[in-house]
Amino acid sequence: MSYICKNCGYISPKWMGRCPHCQEWNTFEEEISSEEKISFSFPPISLPEIKKETFKRKPTGINEFDRVLGGGLVPSSTILLGGEPGIGKSTLLLQLAQSLGEKTLYVSGEESPSQIKLRAERLGVDSKNIFIMSENNLQTILKYFRELDPSILILDSIQAVFLPEISSTVGSVSQVKECASLLVREAKARGKTLFIIGQVTKEGIIAGPKILEHMVDVVLYLEGEKRGLYRILRGVK
Repeated sequence: MSYICKNCGYISPKWMGRCPHCQEWNTFEEEISSEEKISFSFPPISLPEIKKETFKRKPTGINEFDRVLGGGLVPSSTILLGGEPGIGKSTLLLQLAQSLGEKTLYVSGEESPSQIKLRAERLGVDSKNIFIMSENNLQTILKYFRELDPSILILDSIQAVFLPEISSTVGSVSQVKECASLLVREAKARGKTLFIIGQVTKEGIIAGPKILEHMVDVVLYLEGEKRGLYRILRGVK
């Protein structure tokens, strides 16, 4: 058993009031490690023997989104999209799935399929390549991800899913860290593009351990007034 700072990811064998690494107060949470971890390993290989891969960015069809991404999506990349509740994260990614036109699994841990259907109708999204799933158990999500074999996986949101073998509550540091790690490794091993939605705290940062941002390839923030006409998509990594 150990304690982890939800702000910076610093691990301590005992609870402390103040993190010695980031100097924040009352950020330590108990972490219970899972007994079974899934990993993807490769044997050591000499540098000259490694085959060079040329990645071609795929345009999303949304010009401003492509601009922030530097020209489009990179294969096997993981994108973390943060923003306040109601700012339009789910709406943006649903439109993105329609624009890409590829087989997409959209998993929501917060809304039912009928709720997502209402949003889709309002946006004019009706692609047969978009599959909707309402689920919180990550093991079940991964089961259907492997069976359906989509090009893109959208998870809404990382704070709403859990691994049964970890006894801590949904949204805790342990759950968020382990779920994100497993998702990223699974997606990269299969060569799929992964979008993870993350809620933000009142301080304006993505909820959960700071290490979450280091696990992904791209970190985006969707900002603006909820009742305003415009949103700002900001890339921070």
